[in-house]
Amino acid sequence: MASNNINKLLEIMGALRTPNTGCPWDLEQDFKSIVPYTLEEAHEVAESIENDDMVGLKSELGDLLFQVVFYARLAQEQELFDFADIVDAINAKMIRRHPHVFGDQKAPLSNDQIAGQWERIKEREKADAKPQGAHEPDSILDGVPITLPALSRAIKLQNKAARVGFDWPSLAPVFDKMREEIGELECELSERDQPLDIDRIEDEFGDVLFVIANVGRHLKLDPEQALRRANNKFTSRFKVIEELLAKAGKAPQDSDLEEMEQFWQVAKQREKS
Repeated sequence: MASNNINKLLEIMGALRTPNTGCPWDLEQDFKSIVPYTLEEAHEVAESIENDDMVGLKSELGDLLFQVVFYARLAQEQELFDFADIVDAINAKMIRRHPHVFGDQKAPLSNDQIAGQWERIKEREKADAKPQGAHEPDSILDGVPITLPALSRAIKLQNKAARVGFDWPSLAPVFDKMREEIGELECELSERDQPLDIDRIEDEFGDVLFVIANVGRHLKLDPEQALRRANNKFTSRFKVIEELLAKAGKAPQDSDLEEMEQFWQVAKQREKS
């Protein structure tokens, strides 16, 4: 059944890309032009999961799958590869990267051991795929996509550096560094005898965010996920403020900070109860 469904989707994609009879918008697209839509669909998948919306998730996963089919069709038209090649490649990769499941390796592994094994296999794959005579990468940090969300990229960069020993041994010095970076930002902002240097302030603020991401990494927390939760919490609480103000015949712009703070505390108590 799944095979038939996939074939139908591939046929639909083919029809959309058929010159003269296909969809003009789809025919105009190329690899680069659909990247923003792919990123948008991935975020919508994450939003459905965050909202525990399984009906929406089914739809959003379909949209994301369509992006894969779209790329496959573009590649097929240029005789690079097709959808079957993509499936074959990921099948082989998953089997290769899980020797503790598909291989002869019988001893149970911890999650940390599995993660380390995964990274070692990835490194071997990169070495094997490198053309003969190709130069070594300039940095062990090469390969972390610059288009990742900044907090996610910070974690990946930190993890790569940590694997060669460039890491604090515990959380305590990370907190020390965080306090240091916050102090430097405060210092930059406190120099009132001269105009604020926005570039320097942005640098110091970025350092604060980077070290906070490092705190999350040491706690094995995803900073993107944590910030999404904080965003949702703020949204929920602020809507309570709007609701309570509306009952009093007011809007936020008609209120003051003290009144809104009181309602904010009400929203927090609602969450606890």
